[in-house]
Amino acid sequence: MAKAAKTTLALTRDQFRDHAQSVAVVINGKEFKVPKKEFSTGSLGWYLNEKMDVTIDGVDVKVQIGLNLTIVGSKELPGGAPAEAQAAPPKPAASAAPAAPPGPVGTNDKGEADF
Repeated sequence: MAKAAKTTLALTRDQFRDHAQSVAVVINGKEFKVPKKEFSTGSLGWYLNEKMDVTIDGVDVKVQIGLNLTIVGSKELPGGAPAEAQAAPPKPAASAAPAAPPGPVGTNDKGEADF
């Protein structure tokens, strides 16, 4: 089977950074504002990680939502590393003791992801 041709975008990373807005998504009647994100892979899109209750036969159960909306072809845009990764200092050499895992990820009051 032939491989599909790569998608070419008329969008730039700076346009995404400066102008992309949160995307509204409704799940089971609840609206979520999904903040834009530059993924560690270099792709651009939107990311949501939340929990909500869903009722099954009168019983509330907690569910976890993991949602990625990725702009097809965005990984190939020039300047592939996310803005925060470009400015990050080099990582120190690994130590003998493993580092503690990062805390939970959420969003701020503007609906932007705190990563």
